[in-house]
Amino acid sequence: MTKKTIADWQALAEKELKRPADSLVWNTPEGIPVKPLYTADDLDGIGHLDSLPGFAPFTRGPRATMYAGRPWTIRQYAGFSTAEESNAFYRKALLAGQQGVSVAFDLATHRGYDSDHPRVEGDVGKAGVAIDSVEDMKILFDGIPLEDISVSMTMNGAVIPILANFIVTGEEQGVSRDKLSGTIQNDILKEFMVRNTYIYPPEPSMRIIADIIEYTAKEMPKFNSISISGYHMQEAGATLVQELAFTLADGREYVRAAIAKGLNVDEFAGRLSFFFAIGMNFFMEAAKLRAARLLWTRIMQEFEPKKASSLMLRTHCQTSGVSLAEQDPYNNIVRTAFEAMSAALGGTQSLHTNSFDEAIALPTEFSARIARNTQLILQNETGVTKVVDPLAGSYYVESLTNEMAEKAWALIEEVESLGGMTKAVDDGLPKRLIEEAATRRQAAIDRGEEVIVGVNKFRLENEQAIDILEIDNTAVRLSQVKRIEQTRRQRDPKRVEATLARLTEIARTGTGNLLEAAVEAARARATVGEISDAMRAVFGDHAATPEVVHDIYGKAYEGDPEMETLSNRLKDYGKAAAKPRILIAKLGQDGHDRGAKVIASAFGDIGFDVVAGPLFQTPEEAADLAVESKVQVVGMSSLAAGHKTLAPQLVEALKARGANEVIVVVGGVIPRQDYDFLLEHGVSAVFGPGTNVMDAARSVLDLLEGRLRNS
Repeated sequence: MTKKTIADWQALAEKELKRPADSLVWNTPEGIPVKPLYTADDLDGIGHLDSLPGFAPFTRGPRATMYAGRPWTIRQYAGFSTAEESNAFYRKALLAGQQGVSVAFDLATHRGYDSDHPRVEGDVGKAGVAIDSVEDMKILFDGIPLEDISVSMTMNGAVIPILANFIVTGEEQGVSRDKLSGTIQNDILKEFMVRNTYIYPPEPSMRIIADIIEYTAKEMPKFNSISISGYHMQEAGATLVQELAFTLADGREYVRAAIAKGLNVDEFAGRLSFFFAIGMNFFMEAAKLRAARLLWTRIMQEFEPKKASSLMLRTHCQTSGVSLAEQDPYNNIVRTAFEAMSAALGGTQSLHTNSFDEAIALPTEFSARIARNTQLILQNETGVTKVVDPLAGSYYVESLTNEMAEKAWALIEEVESLGGMTKAVDDGLPKRLIEEAATRRQAAIDRGEEVIVGVNKFRLENEQAIDILEIDNTAVRLSQVKRIEQTRRQRDPKRVEATLARLTEIARTGTGNLLEAAVEAARARATVGEISDAMRAVFGDHAATPEVVHDIYGKAYEGDPEMETLSNRLKDYGKAAAKPRILIAKLGQDGHDRGAKVIASAFGDIGFDVVAGPLFQTPEEAADLAVESKVQVVGMSSLAAGHKTLAPQLVEALKARGANEVIVVVGGVIPRQDYDFLLEHGVSAVFGPGTNVMDAARSVLDLLEGRLRNS
């Protein structure tokens, strides 16, 4: 296309617009300027355009025929409180067309605690299934033939005992470990960055990963030893470039760890898999998957593999959870459908589609059916599976793929300059950049610059409540404790003690394989908590220091009259009393701290004195910190459905310390049906998903001023 033709288009466009055509350029959060028009000129110098699917660099897909030969695997991620309930759900889903099982564990299990541990009272059975021993795992997969069904398990912190339990469950079902297929997430670096369901410090955690890669490479040829995950980065607020770069940099680090263990790259590279989030930026998400394959080939060529499959990136995808809104929730069905289509056009190997009610609770059977059928409709009714890489050759998508690859590579090289991903995580670079991006996006949403239909624009006046799945946390915990006690009565205590001692010795000396030893302990019916503690005795617990970014949210509101009014009110309150001080508290074992960090950062910029509490506190520990820090408000952040247990306990703990005057507010993923319960149990305000931060800050200040007037 000649410049004259482009100039002609620009003239015509400006005549229609009555303003410069450049005003239509959209600058994405990734710093990519998206033009209103792309032409063949935008493809000059791009090297991968003549590549074919099934061949390096795999931009067009890892398999030659892609979905024309076989559609992606429908793999819905689920876990419902008890092993019995989860098993019933999996069996129904498999009968209805699902092609693999994907297990969500509860937070107590993630953090390596048994259900009878006092620190997990509010977490058992919430946000996933509770697994304490092989006995639970056997129930979980009862009637599900493990020689035929691929099983994906999202587990990182307690990855050793969970994988050991799975192996023993297979044995006792009559399926040897070499026949087991599936994936264990086993991606600890992203836990230190964003998700926080870690147990041990980084160095021993990397050793655990290497031991699992070694064991599975030798003993489990059909099993993927690691799923290198960017999903949680995007959910925590990362831009797509950050998600892409940090995920691939993590992968590079894991490959190095395995090679350092003495493995040949071709022994394990073909069993590495990836996991990406798919959000609402439709074309950019598809381009991200294409760029990921391109860059992973480049990274793996450094290790000089002999097999072409060692260069190949295979990925599971999940539609975004953070894009789902509590307000006008049926809109989420539409969002998920578009995200699923984007993943398909990007060339994913398997896909989970979120249910429309997951902004507030675990999915019901009704909502889960819609989510699963979304994929079945895509595969069977849209024609998207008929052509390999339908977006290939698009001026826009090819240009975007190249742009994302270049920006991600620059960030990967920055990580390399710090000494690799483990060093970068220790330095805090990824966490800081992601938290800055999350805070910047929240400000854009609050200001209406980024439109969320039904939340900050086109909102219904009277919203209709939807039916949600309610988990009786107390009943689940009692059931789990009963089974643990029965298991402990029936096992051989000397055998358990000997296998756990062996595991501790391997952890201490560094000789032997941790997973191999854990399998012996699981056979003896050692629990998840006991196996985890056997390694804790040597490795210790990782404790992160909470840090909050500054001058991001406030900068977005610079000169805004709304911000100035609120800041002046805060100053006036500070003159009449002490400067308003708030503790942002995370209770229980929920490590998802995006909301807490954004609130802490934004409230600090607005003018509050903010105390950022550490993760994993008990209500009593949070109350102690509140008294010690002399706060007037405690803001409890809840994302994992523990609020009905933990918030009342927090209120009572404050009263027991004579801190009745401290105001308690709760925010996060809280169904409207629970608001009255919380208010009746001493909570002063509840801020559900999608709450504007400025509105929340005004409400907290209203409460403080009201208390001051009445004092």
